[in-house]
Amino acid sequence: MRLSEHPILDFDRGERITFYYNGQEIEGYTEETIAAALHAAGIRRLGHSHELGRPRGLFCAIGNCSSCFMTVDGEPNVRVCVTKVQSGMHVEEQEGKGVIRND
Repeated sequence: MRLSEHPILDFDRGERITFYYNGQEIEGYTEETIAAALHAAGIRRLGHSHELGRPRGLFCAIGNCSSCFMTVDGEPNVRVCVTKVQSGMHVEEQEGKGVIRND
């Protein structure tokens, strides 16, 4: 769900683009964060806690915590709450502390 109107704020969403989340094509806009685009697409669980495996969602939304760490284009530990979405990017739910691939 995206807000379409607000009594005080104006929205500049930017261009409509597509990116991939766990292999699934998702629609987003260039002026929104990855987390906002995922939330608008109905994706609320961003990962699991390292020790107990409990689901994690958006928590602080300002880049201070580690609840939104995901792997973006092969790079682990990206804070998706403050990273803008880009066309064609590949976002994956991160397992544990993340793995750097040497492709």
